[in-house]
Amino acid sequence: MTSVADPIAGPAHADAPHASSGAASRAEPPPKVTAVNERELRLDLFRGLALWLIFIDHLPQNLLTWATIRNYGFSDATEIFIFISGYTAAFVYGRAMQEQGTVVASARIFKRVWQIYVAHVFLFTIFLAEISYVATRFQNPLYTEEMGILDFLKEPDVTIVQALLLRFRPVNMDVLPLYIVLMLFLPLILWLMRRRADLTLGLSVLLYALTWEFDWHLTAYPNGSWAFNPFAWQLLFVFGAWCALGGAVRMTRILNSPITLWLCVAYLLGAFWVTLTWHIPQIHHLLPKLLEQWMYPINKPDLDVLRFAHFLALAALTVRFLPKDWPALKSVWLRPMVLCGQHSLEIFCIGVFLAFAGQFFLGEIAGGAIMHGLVSLIGILIMSTAAWVFSWYKRVTAKGGARAKKVPEKTGDADLAGGGA
Repeated sequence: MTSVADPIAGPAHADAPHASSGAASRAEPPPKVTAVNERELRLDLFRGLALWLIFIDHLPQNLLTWATIRNYGFSDATEIFIFISGYTAAFVYGRAMQEQGTVVASARIFKRVWQIYVAHVFLFTIFLAEISYVATRFQNPLYTEEMGILDFLKEPDVTIVQALLLRFRPVNMDVLPLYIVLMLFLPLILWLMRRRADLTLGLSVLLYALTWEFDWHLTAYPNGSWAFNPFAWQLLFVFGAWCALGGAVRMTRILNSPITLWLCVAYLLGAFWVTLTWHIPQIHHLLPKLLEQWMYPINKPDLDVLRFAHFLALAALTVRFLPKDWPALKSVWLRPMVLCGQHSLEIFCIGVFLAFAGQFFLGEIAGGAIMHGLVSLIGILIMSTAAWVFSWYKRVTAKGGARAKKVPEKTGDADLAGGGA
């Protein structure tokens, strides 16, 4: 297992212990894992890919939109992002809780939650100003309604309070509140998982099932509920933590089984066929009515089981065919995506601004298929350039600090979210 840092959960400090993949229970002592000074680049790669896909999906329909995974199956980039967040959060803080104690590790987690909350409030304020300026400058009030800030303009005093309580959010700003809630419960999740990992995952499944049975959800302002129900999406977060703390190792035989391979392939092909009927009405009649009645609606806010299964199938094939020592992970071609994954909190915030800017540009200044594709590529280029700048600055400051302290610089401990935990 290699050293990683969490984009949302926070960093693994140079002086902090590396997380172990064990700690499943007291009855079964965790295996000793030798930490190495290399990053798990697959996590960074797919985290960066998720950021790119989220940005593209938030733009108006264009040619690159057809390259995102949501057009070929039930899940999308959100599942990738949540799973990796749970995995890296447990990996970074699990060993800290084991060696530094529950109180110290919990304090670090809560400090990180506060930093995410501040980032969310900052993003909300700037995003609100961006939308309001564009709507006023170009005399197009439809932007305020389309981006979900009309209620803020009507009752700014009430809406600000609701925003601070995470109950009011403009369009495209639903991810960070979900992370904040999930991270608040991370100390309890890790405490339970270090003692009874499988039982903790079972309790997560139970909460997921009860959420569907009794329609548990958090309300939003001024009406409705959260776009990502934490009671349901916690399953993916906890599953990621379970995998990081030994679950993935215990599933090795299952993942390498030919039966698993063909089941995953069959499910992905079936999901692809269903999504084809969404885009090609002429073949919709080929979908059995009984299957439609059982399957629809495929609920994203409550993490439909079909979406969860689709993500599991994709993850199983990825682990099987993409080894962690794949040479291309260090290639110059994949470097921009990896860097975006290593600075995901900053890149996510930049992507939110760029998505609305691109929507405005395409709607008010220039449109067309070529311009749509160009806006998408420019946005990805800006995100990649920003990630390179963040990485360069971190290397420079790390080297300066290492020289000042006369301590050898360690690799693989960069804080993906900025700042220390």
